[in-house]
Amino acid sequence: MFGSGGGGGSSSQLYDYSEEEEDLGKVYDRVLMTRLLAYLKPYRLEVVLIVFLMIGYTATEMWLPYLTKLGIDNHIQPGNLQGLEMIAIYYVLVLVARFIFTYFEEYRMQMVGQKAMYDIRMSLFSHLQRLDVRFFDNNPVGRLMTRVMGDVEVLRELFTSGVITVFGNLLTIFGYMAVMLLLNWKLALVTFAVLPAIFAATTVYQVYSRRAFRDQRKYLAQINAFLNENIVGMTTMQLFAREPRSWLQFDERNKQYLGANLRSIFYFSLFSPMIEVSGSLALAVIIWYGGGQVLQDAMTFGVLFAFIQYSQRLFWPIRDLSEKYTIFQNAMASSERIFDLMDTEPTIVSPTPAKALEALNGEIEFRNVWLAYNAENYVLRDVSFKIKAGEKVAIVGHTGSGKTSIINLLCRFYEVSKGQILIDGIDLREMELQDLRHAINIVQQNIFLFSGTVEKNIHLDNPEISKEDAIAAAKEVHLDRYVQKMPNGYATEIKEGGAGLSVGQKQLVAFARALASDPDILILDEATSSVDTETELLIQDALSRLMANRTSIAIAHRLSTIQNADKIIVMQRGEIREMGTHNELLQQRGIYYRLYQLQYKGQEVG
Repeated sequence: MFGSGGGGGSSSQLYDYSEEEEDLGKVYDRVLMTRLLAYLKPYRLEVVLIVFLMIGYTATEMWLPYLTKLGIDNHIQPGNLQGLEMIAIYYVLVLVARFIFTYFEEYRMQMVGQKAMYDIRMSLFSHLQRLDVRFFDNNPVGRLMTRVMGDVEVLRELFTSGVITVFGNLLTIFGYMAVMLLLNWKLALVTFAVLPAIFAATTVYQVYSRRAFRDQRKYLAQINAFLNENIVGMTTMQLFAREPRSWLQFDERNKQYLGANLRSIFYFSLFSPMIEVSGSLALAVIIWYGGGQVLQDAMTFGVLFAFIQYSQRLFWPIRDLSEKYTIFQNAMASSERIFDLMDTEPTIVSPTPAKALEALNGEIEFRNVWLAYNAENYVLRDVSFKIKAGEKVAIVGHTGSGKTSIINLLCRFYEVSKGQILIDGIDLREMELQDLRHAINIVQQNIFLFSGTVEKNIHLDNPEISKEDAIAAAKEVHLDRYVQKMPNGYATEIKEGGAGLSVGQKQLVAFARALASDPDILILDEATSSVDTETELLIQDALSRLMANRTSIAIAHRLSTIQNADKIIVMQRGEIREMGTHNELLQQRGIYYRLYQLQYKGQEVG
C-alpha cells in the first residue's frame, strides 16, 4: 500500500511548552505605550471630550471641601445661620454636576476602550491570516488563542479604566495640591512629606511585580496550548491510557501559573497597605500640626476640616493610581506578547509588483527544486519534472518520500530552498499569492469542515459561487443523496470539525468544494484513501469530469487513480526515481512495480 504524503515539515515536531519569549521585557515601556496609544488615535475627539469631562469632575470635587470650610468659618462657628441654606444648596448642585460629569466620562471611556480592543483583535486576526504555514507549525493553537483573546482582554482595563483615568487622577492630585497650598502652604508641605515614601514604594513594586505579571501571561499561554493539544487528542490519550501522565503534566503547568499569580498578589499585598498607611500618617500629621495651629488661633477650624477632606481626597486618586499601576504592569506584559506576534513578519509574501494571472493553462514545471524544512535536512533533492496543461499526473512513493512537500511548494505554503517552480512559464514567486491559490484547489486526506451549514461548507462564503452552484456540485459528486437524508437538507448545521458526518461524507463535501470553485489546477492529496469501496465507485465518474480539461495532480493511493494517469512520478527519499505511464513503469520492474505488487496482493487477500 502506498504511504500517505511525506515531508510533513516541522509540524511533526512536538512543541516545547517551555519555549516562550524569555527575552521579552527588553523593550522600553514608553515604546509599548506609544504603540498602544496609537489605537486611540481614531477616537481622539472622544478622548478630548473625556478629558474635558474629567476636568469638570475634578473642579466639582474641589468645591465640596471649600464649601464645607465656608459653612464652618462663616456661618457655623460665628453662629450666623443666615446664608447657610445657600451653602447647602450649592453643595447639592455641585453633587448633581459631579454625577453628570462622572456618568458621561465613564460611559464615553468604556466605549472608547471597547472600540480600541476591537481594533487590536482585528489587527491580530488580520496579521495571523498573512503568516505562512511554517509559523503555525511552530506555534500551537492554544498559545495563539491566548494572544488574540486572553492578552487583548487584559488590555481592556488599560483602555477602559487605565490610560485616560491616569490622566484624570494626576489632574486631581495636582489640583488638590494646588488648593491645599493656597489654603495653608505650611500645613500643605507637612502633608506632602509622606509623598516621597509613596514614590519609593512604587519604584520597588515596579521592579518585582513586572516579572510576575509577565510570568502570568507566559504560563497561561502554556496551559492553553497544553489544553488544546490534549482536548483535540483526547481519543488517543484515552486509548493509550495517558490520563495520569497528562494530569501530572497539567498539574506542573498549573502550579507554575498559580505561583506567578501568588507572587503578584504578594507584591500588591505589600504595596497597597503602604499607600493606606501613608494616607493615615498624612491625616495624623494634619491633625497634630493643624490642631496646634487652630489652638494658637493661627488657622481657622474650617481650614483644618477642609484640609482633612482634601487629604482624604488626595489619597483616593493615589490609591487608585496604585491599582492602575497593577493594571498597567499586567497590560505591559500582555502588550509585549501581542506586539511580538504582530512584529512576526510572514516569510512568504506577494511580490511588488506581481504578475497578473488572467487565465492559466495549467502547465507546471519544477526546475532543480530543493526543500529543507530545517537547516540542511533536505526533504526534496534536485526535483525536476514538467506537467503539460490538462495532463493528469500521479505521484506515488513510501511515507516520507516527499509527495506532500511537492504539493506544499506548488501552493507556496513553503518557499523553495533552491531551484524554481513555474506555472505557464511564470515563477511562483512573481505571482500574487491570492491569484495563485485561487487558481489551485487541493482536496486533502484530512478534511477540515467549519461550523455552519452544509451549503456554506461547500461554497465557503465565496460570492462567486451561488447556492445553486453549490447544490449542483454536491449532486455531481453524489453528496446530495446523503444531504437529502439530513434534517434540514443543505441548511443542516455541521458541528465543529464535521462531527456527525462519516469520513466518506466529509470527503464528498471536499469534492463538492473543489467542483464548485472550478480551479485551473486540481490537487488530490490522498483524497480517496479514507473512502470505502462503495463511495469510491460513486465519485469515480465525478472525479473524471472534475479532472477533465484541467491540470490534475494526485498523490496516489488507489489503483484507479494511478492507472488512469497520463504520467506517474515515483518518489523515494526526496528524489524522483521513476517516471512514466502505468504500463511503462510496470515493465521497468522497479520501485513502482514492487509498490504495485504489494497493493495488488493486499487486494487479492481482501
